[in-house]
Amino acid sequence: MPRVRAEVDLAAVRDNVRALRGLARGGAGVMAVVKADAYGHGMLPCARAARRAGADWLATATPEEALAVRAAGDTGPLLCWLWTPGGPWAEAIAADIDVSVGGAWALREVIGAVHAAGRPARVQLKADTGLGRGGCAPADWPALVTAARAAEAEGLLRVTGVWSHLACADEPGHPSIPPQLEAFRVALAEAERAGLRPEVRHLANSPAALTLPGTHYDLIRPGLAVYGLSPAPELGLPREHGLRPAMTLRAALAGVKRVPGGHGVGYGHHYVTPGETTLALVPAGYADGVPRHASGAGPVLVAGKWRTIAGRVAMDQFVVDLGGDPAEPGDEAVLFGPGDDGEPTAEDWARACGTIGYEIVTRIGARVPRIHLNDD
Repeated sequence: MPRVRAEVDLAAVRDNVRALRGLARGGAGVMAVVKADAYGHGMLPCARAARRAGADWLATATPEEALAVRAAGDTGPLLCWLWTPGGPWAEAIAADIDVSVGGAWALREVIGAVHAAGRPARVQLKADTGLGRGGCAPADWPALVTAARAAEAEGLLRVTGVWSHLACADEPGHPSIPPQLEAFRVALAEAERAGLRPEVRHLANSPAALTLPGTHYDLIRPGLAVYGLSPAPELGLPREHGLRPAMTLRAALAGVKRVPGGHGVGYGHHYVTPGETTLALVPAGYADGVPRHASGAGPVLVAGKWRTIAGRVAMDQFVVDLGGDPAEPGDEAVLFGPGDDGEPTAEDWARACGTIGYEIVTRIGARVPRIHLNDD
């Protein structure tokens, strides 16, 4: 086997999209988010899998991601939302990509790009309902929807969507949720008063898709849930929502040796063997996306048992102490997976590192090959 590899079960991706379709309320469709290389899982294979399972829309953050999806042959509805001044607006418009506009500057750039693109733009207006990141502030929203409607009347664009993003949907009962829902209702009403009739309205990210059916509108917009992970431990395990983790991270042991007690391990000797023992070298490190914060804490399945990283995670490798258990170079170490065979999960790693499951899978580096399984 390779030094290290990330196996991605595309059957799990398809099953997760189908499960999410089943959760959507009121006839809502599914917009599967494939940004950040599909949260580390491989954007193009996962985009195809999501489409095959019935995803009505795909979404990316950057225009480069969206253009890559189009270049790979996808022709369905596709939204891209993270724009900066001077971005490839004309290329996106020409590729029939819905572009997100959250301010007057972005609307001006879209209008300026329409002639170069040779076709009207498909625009989705984003309202800031309380997250405080992208999106139009409430005070500026009436002017934005009025200007967008004027451009629509001139045939320069079509406002295809109005959307926003929740700040704390992963914290059930958080006091910010009702005000954000009300702010979105107000934003929709103002858009309607301006004469806009969008095709889709969407607000529900993964946690809202799983737990807040009142946010589903015309689309749910799951990201992490597409890949079978729960967006927060408080919302339950993936299987409680009909989801299955798609990624398993495996490595082949690069060395096994006996050492005496008192033997330092790794930079700084933050681990010293308590007695004679067997050390196994796992050839994956922070250059591969293994968090350095996992030093002395990250769980790994080796020789049939959970082990904890001994000492520091280095750039290319780390060590586990096997005690008296035997192993050979080339034997498998499983860092995380669905947990079906007793291996740690991405959530176990998140707890060990004081982070979230999103980061664990998304940070797996480009030099780790993705092996896509069950591609139909």
